[in-house]
Amino acid sequence: MTEASQSSTSFSLRTVLIVPYVAIVLGLAIVIGLLSYRAGSKAVLTVSEHLLLETVGRIGQAIDRHVVGSGATLEAAFPNGMVAPESIEYDMHNLRMRFWIATSLHIDPNNYVYYGNKAGQAIGLFRHSMQDGELRVKVKPEEMRTKYRFSGIDGELKFESRETKLFDPRERPWYKAAKANLKDTWTSVYIDFGTQDLVATRARRVLDSRGETAGVVATDMSLRSLNDFVRKLKVSPNGLAFIIEPNGNLIASSVTQNVKPLPDGIYVRISAADSGNALQSAIYTEVQHALSTAEGPSGAKTLSFYTEDGQKIHVAFDRIVDSAGLEWVNVVAMPRKDFMGGVIENVMMNVLISVIAALIAVAVGFRILNWVANDLKRLSVAAGMVGDGQLDAPVGIHRRDEIGELAKSFEHMQHRLQTDRLTGLSNRENFVRRLENKIANARNDKRAEPFAILFIDLNGFKQINDQYGHDIGDRALIEISERLKANIRAGDLVARYAGDEFVVMLNGVADRVALEPIRQHIQEALHAPWLGEATMHGKTAQLLGGAIGDAYFPTDGDDAITLLKAADRNMYLNKFGGRKSESN
Repeated sequence: MTEASQSSTSFSLRTVLIVPYVAIVLGLAIVIGLLSYRAGSKAVLTVSEHLLLETVGRIGQAIDRHVVGSGATLEAAFPNGMVAPESIEYDMHNLRMRFWIATSLHIDPNNYVYYGNKAGQAIGLFRHSMQDGELRVKVKPEEMRTKYRFSGIDGELKFESRETKLFDPRERPWYKAAKANLKDTWTSVYIDFGTQDLVATRARRVLDSRGETAGVVATDMSLRSLNDFVRKLKVSPNGLAFIIEPNGNLIASSVTQNVKPLPDGIYVRISAADSGNALQSAIYTEVQHALSTAEGPSGAKTLSFYTEDGQKIHVAFDRIVDSAGLEWVNVVAMPRKDFMGGVIENVMMNVLISVIAALIAVAVGFRILNWVANDLKRLSVAAGMVGDGQLDAPVGIHRRDEIGELAKSFEHMQHRLQTDRLTGLSNRENFVRRLENKIANARNDKRAEPFAILFIDLNGFKQINDQYGHDIGDRALIEISERLKANIRAGDLVARYAGDEFVVMLNGVADRVALEPIRQHIQEALHAPWLGEATMHGKTAQLLGGAIGDAYFPTDGDDAITLLKAADRNMYLNKFGGRKSESN
C-alpha cells in the first residue's frame, strides 16, 4: 500500500468514526432547542402556575408539620380523656415520662411541653437534644420554679437553678385562652424574649374526675425553622415567598426579616405592607384583595398582575386554617421574565452544549484513533526489536480490549523466548544479551560496579540419564535449577546455558577474593545429595555436584564471548585438573 493510500485510509477512518456522531449531536440539539422554545413560549403560564402551586404546597406541608406536630405533642403529654392528677407532686414521675415521649415526637419544633393546674403548680420538660432534657417544676404556688438537668428518659435529676421571679401558670395567656375553650387553641404569635424568634403556643385544657377544668397543657411551636425553610426556597432569580397572618404580619419571608429592633432595643413584628420590599408589598396588596373577594372552594389559587413598572407577576397563595384557630396565608410569586428567561437560556444552553459535544466528539475520536494507532505502533516497534534479537523490548501497553490481549500475548511470547522451557531459568540467548548490556554499561559508566560470571557443568548427569531415563534427568535439572536460584543473591542472574551447563552473573563482586566465598557456597549447594526418583525404587541417593569456572570483568575479558570462554576454560581446568576434590 502506498503512503498516499495509507493517508487516505486514515482520513477515511476518522471521518467514518467522527462525522456521523457530530452530525447527530448537532441535529438533535437544534431540534430540541426549537421544540423547547416553541413549547416554552406557549406554555409559560401553565408552567408558572404548576411551579408556583407546587411551591405553595411545599410551604403548606411545612406548616402542617408544625401544626400537626404540636397537636400530637399535646396528645402524647395528656391523651384526650385522661384525668388530671390532683397534685403534680404525687404524679411527677408519670408526667415526666409522658412529657419526654411527647417532646420526642417532633423535637423540632415542639421541644417544650408544660402543664399548670388551678392550684398554681407547674411542670415543664424542655429538650436540649435527643438525650438531654431540662425539667422545670414548682409544687407549691408560692415557691419559685426549680430547674433540673438530666440525660435519658429516666436519668437522674441534677439541680441547675431556681428562678428569681415568681411563675404562676394561671396568669399566663396560654392558660387563660385554653381554660375558656372546649378544644385546642392557639395563642397569638409572639416574639420570644430570649431568642428573638417568633413563637406560637398551642394549649388544651385538662379535666379532673368531675369533668371540670383542672389545668392546662401547652407546647411552644418555634417558627424559626419555618422561617429558615422559606428563606432557603429558590423560587426563581427574582421570585419570593412569604407567610402572613390575616392582619398582614409576617411569619416568614424569603426576602425580608419578620422582626426588627426599635431604638430602645425592643423587637417588634414586621408587616408585609411595611417590609421595605416593594414587590412583596405589592403582592400582599393583591393577595389581600383576592382573599376578600374569593368565591368558590377553598384551596390554593393563582392570580397575575402588572406592577407599576410594567412587569407581569404570577402569584399562587393558599389559606391555612386548622381546628385550633390558626389562620395563616402562604404566598409564592415570581416575575414572568424569570420563566421566559429560563426558556431562552435553555435554548442557548442547548446550542452551547451541542457545540461543546461536537468538539468533544471530534477530540475523543482523534484521541481514540491516536490511542489505538500509538499502541499498535508500540507493538510493531517491539516486534521489530524482537526480530533484531532484543527479546526484552518493553511493550508498555495496559488495556482491557483486544489490543491489550494482543500485547499480553506478545509479552508472554517474549518471556517464552527468554526462558528455558524445562527449568524456568533464563535461556542462553537472554543471558548473553544481558551480559552484553552489562558490559556496555560498564564501558559507558566508569563508576559501574564490577562483576563476574560462573560457568557450571554438572558431574554424573549422563549416568542419571542412562540409568534412570530422561524423565529423571529432567527432574534432576529442575532440582539443580531450584538450588541455584535459592543460593544466589538478589540481583544476580542464573541461566541454563546448554544441556547440563549453567551460567551465573554475579553483580557487585569487588575482586577474586570476594568471588571465592560465593563460588564455594554454590559449590556446596550443588554437592548436596539428590534423592530424586531413585529413592522410590530402593536406590541409593545420588551425589551430582559440579565443576565451576569463573571469569572476572574486565580482567578475564571485556566482551561477552571472551568472558564466557574464560569461565568455560576455568571450569574444565577445575573439572579435570587442579580442583579434583570438588568434582568427585
